[in-house]
Amino acid sequence: MAEFGDLLCALGECGLYQKLLILLLSLPLLLNPFQMVGQVFMAVEVPHHCDTSWIRAVGPNLTEEEQLNLTVPRGADGQFQPCSMFSPVDWELDAILAYGLNDTQKCSSGWVYPSEQPPSLLTEFDLVCDRAVLNDVSQSIYMAGLLIGAMIFGMLSDRIGRRPVFLISILIQGVFGLGIAFVPHFYVFMAFRCVVGAALSGIMITVVSLATEWVGISYRPKALLITHTAFAIGQMLVAGLSYGIRNWRLLEIAGSAPLFALFFYIWVLPESARWLVTKGRMEEAKKLLQKAAATNKHSLPAELLEQLKPEKEVKSGSFLDLFRKQHMRNVTLIMAFVWFADSIVYYGLSLSVTDFGLDIYLTQLAFGAVELPARISCIFLLEWFGRKKVQGILLLLAGLICLILTGIPEDQPVVITVLAIIGKFTATAAFSTSYVYAAELFPTILRQTGVGLCSTMARVAGILAPLIIPLDQYHRAIPKAIFGSIPVLVALFCILLPETRGIDLADDTGNEQPLDEEQKTEVSL
Repeated sequence: MAEFGDLLCALGECGLYQKLLILLLSLPLLLNPFQMVGQVFMAVEVPHHCDTSWIRAVGPNLTEEEQLNLTVPRGADGQFQPCSMFSPVDWELDAILAYGLNDTQKCSSGWVYPSEQPPSLLTEFDLVCDRAVLNDVSQSIYMAGLLIGAMIFGMLSDRIGRRPVFLISILIQGVFGLGIAFVPHFYVFMAFRCVVGAALSGIMITVVSLATEWVGISYRPKALLITHTAFAIGQMLVAGLSYGIRNWRLLEIAGSAPLFALFFYIWVLPESARWLVTKGRMEEAKKLLQKAAATNKHSLPAELLEQLKPEKEVKSGSFLDLFRKQHMRNVTLIMAFVWFADSIVYYGLSLSVTDFGLDIYLTQLAFGAVELPARISCIFLLEWFGRKKVQGILLLLAGLICLILTGIPEDQPVVITVLAIIGKFTATAAFSTSYVYAAELFPTILRQTGVGLCSTMARVAGILAPLIIPLDQYHRAIPKAIFGSIPVLVALFCILLPETRGIDLADDTGNEQPLDEEQKTEVSL
């Protein structure tokens, strides 16, 4: 009876067919960073003050400066207060000039922004003063969408297949992403963002399976991490798009509309042959394997193909199967917390791009540029040192850098930004390692469910990150202390995970925990 890995060796472990598949999987990831961090550039802080046009009824000839002097109090720094105004009175202008106004209140008639300012989320929906928190809340709601998508699409992909979930997710992201550009209210904006987040999560977790299940053992990290380099390139594109298009609605269209160019995926994107085998759909799997062999210009022996059968009747895995056996339960719990730590430090740094004191567009460009070497370096690090050591060390370094940031004075923006970029490098590499590691640790019938659970934990962290950042109003070190301490603690638990370098993917939970190289040596002795 032939193993699936034997057929991959025969048709080519990473030939032209697999390379084209990796290219197809990478294209949607070019746009995913736009949904992840694009909102940061749609709500950039601008000068503003209360709308005090009420005084125009008694002083129509007042200049703007005279109007502000009469109706808006100044702060200790001598600047007009952005969130306060003098309470309107029913007086003549001469009385106001003679006695002045003393009672203050919050803005009651909206705000005024610079006239040359292009439409942004902040100016169009008044996300300032008491409403400023809505911007952070909307980021958390988007992350909640990622969580919902991880829970729904992870299990759905194990049941109906990787291909349909991937295609449905692209369609949803395109339709609702484009719809965001036309929303009339901010609460509709948040609802649409939640749906887009769910779709993006579906894309990300199906990429994990399709990229790893079609290639041989030695190519798994390369296949997955090459798709992640598209995400890094997308991060840099976000900086360029945001700098060139300041109108937030046009920016949203530019970041969403290109997804509709991928409609041809309906005809060219294959299903996972390994998943088809586990479902007993042998004829479909054989046709795909023959097509892959022909594309790779390899001959697939008919007798080898005929020997391909599931080792036993494999039923669909359920969520509870992740916890039935001790080795699977340990892997599931530790990896779930690893993804939580990855996400909390990654988004903690990514969403703080406006807080480092330098130009936000250049900082975002640097953040994107550093992700390329971070993801590419993982290809070599994982092969040289294995998954377990790399995962633990990268998480530890990312956490330590965040903790170091808590002690850097605010008047050192260059030092803070350089350290933040280094932290982004290690956090990105840790996250990429987790995708490879999780895909190898979970068996085929539970891979999407397991990765979906891990992704769910990552999204919980993503929901919390935007809500932790505003804690800097109490002390500037609090957010970075939280973002740093969690990965340092979780990194210690990585030593309990098994090594998966050079080990074939398991198809069902019947396989015991794989032995790493050190454990194999102990057994032989």
